[in-house]
Amino acid sequence: MSRLLELKNSQNPNSWHGGLNVVYTLVDGATAVTHQQMQAPLKVQRPFYPEGAVCHSVILHTAGGVVGGDKLSLNFHLQPKAHTLITTAAASKVYRSNGLEARQNILIQVDTDACLEWFPQETIIFNGAIYRQDLRVELAPGATWVGWEITRFGRSARGEKFLQGNWRSHTEVWQHQCPLWIDRQWLRGNEQIIDSPHGLAGKSIVGSFVWIGQSISTDVVEKVRTLKSIVEQGEIGVTRLSAGLLCRYRGNSTTEVRNWFTEVWHLLRLSSLGKPAHRSRVWQI
Repeated sequence: MSRLLELKNSQNPNSWHGGLNVVYTLVDGATAVTHQQMQAPLKVQRPFYPEGAVCHSVILHTAGGVVGGDKLSLNFHLQPKAHTLITTAAASKVYRSNGLEARQNILIQVDTDACLEWFPQETIIFNGAIYRQDLRVELAPGATWVGWEITRFGRSARGEKFLQGNWRSHTEVWQHQCPLWIDRQWLRGNEQIIDSPHGLAGKSIVGSFVWIGQSISTDVVEKVRTLKSIVEQGEIGVTRLSAGLLCRYRGNSTTEVRNWFTEVWHLLRLSSLGKPAHRSRVWQI
């Protein structure tokens, strides 16, 4: 179907209204996709099973990037005891805006004893972009949600900084109508905030890793903190939550932050789920 047939926003003839609606169900001992609806430019590739019962899904954005006026909606539902890892095929790019805000809304429902590992590849916020992401997770008793967000401000390889624009990221995790973790971040593009120690401190990348759904012992938290030797240049922080663990990163290396997050994930997966971490094959490309 041509791009013209998918246009939804009359204010910007180049913008998209796209969506995903995917349901995962435990079938005969393995998690399977039992329902999916896709609207361009979003698509879910055929699932694969590098570790047996766990379903690995890859999201593809066929337009190549997000522009002002785009509105993307993603809904994922894991039924009881399902276990899924979701990532993206490549880094997401948010282009300079024409004045309109681009928005992405993500709603995740994780039923009893199910586990969702949400690991999109990095998001690159171009100078002049206006972007907001809202992510809400609804957890049933015994459910677990693990996620990371890695954001690069400006195309730093070209020397570009995020000196104009606006970025917001709102994440909420709820269980029984009670908030387990709410995280609201806002960065306005200007040199003062980019260089401020309370902003980016001259760095180009920030990252958050969170494990929510069950308490983490102090022994495991201390083991996570010993992994700081992996990070040679960036700054990190580790915080124990009432129902999980939070890790933060500020630095300049996507490889460094992802390697650190992956090691933390591996440690927590072994201690809480009894399974070693299994990197998605698309991260190797």
